[in-house]
Amino acid sequence: MVVEKAQPAGPREKLLTYGAKELSDAELLAIFLRTGKRGVYVVTLAEQLLGHFGSLRRLLSATLEELGAVGGIGVAKYAQLSAIAELGRRYAASWMQDEQPLLNPDMTREFLMSQLSDEQREIFMVIFLDNQHRVIKNSQLFSGTLNHVEVHPREIVREAIKVNAAAVILAHNHPSGHAEPSKADKMITERIINCCQFMNIRVLDHLVIGRGECVSFAERGWI
Repeated sequence: MVVEKAQPAGPREKLLTYGAKELSDAELLAIFLRTGKRGVYVVTLAEQLLGHFGSLRRLLSATLEELGAVGGIGVAKYAQLSAIAELGRRYAASWMQDEQPLLNPDMTREFLMSQLSDEQREIFMVIFLDNQHRVIKNSQLFSGTLNHVEVHPREIVREAIKVNAAAVILAHNHPSGHAEPSKADKMITERIINCCQFMNIRVLDHLVIGRGECVSFAERGWI
């Protein structure tokens, strides 16, 4: 007689048996939520949340009020979800810091989108690299309003000299979600390039981050 192998009882058991990659977004989310709500199994609650917000990214960037509108989501679960999102951002930052020379544009794009795509105001970020294009540090140097951030090229150069950077990658977000660079974006990029040239610091790229999209100045041939 052939005895069929019993299936894991839940997401945690499935993870331990098959590995985290085999879990759906809802199953992974259920592990962090830990419990459902009255009459609703935790995986079902996770599926409802994902369905309501449309994606994992939108869910993890939701406010307490937005989550509360779903029903059954209080401060504790909001704290859990916020912690997951922040842990993901910090993991990405740590991974970038520990990686080998930054030669893969996709790696840069994914990292910057994880850091900037959900910001509600414009943030200007700089990745500082050594002469072998290894990451020295990344900094959110300037922050602004919903549609404007004031950038000071000399501050970028000053920070680059402080950490002995040979090159930089620039990035900022558009909270509107549309990543197409503006005339002002092009002008500040030129100013930064000109300022960096005096200290023999290369500007490798400037990436504009929207919601789920990214525009690279280098890929457009503007740098």
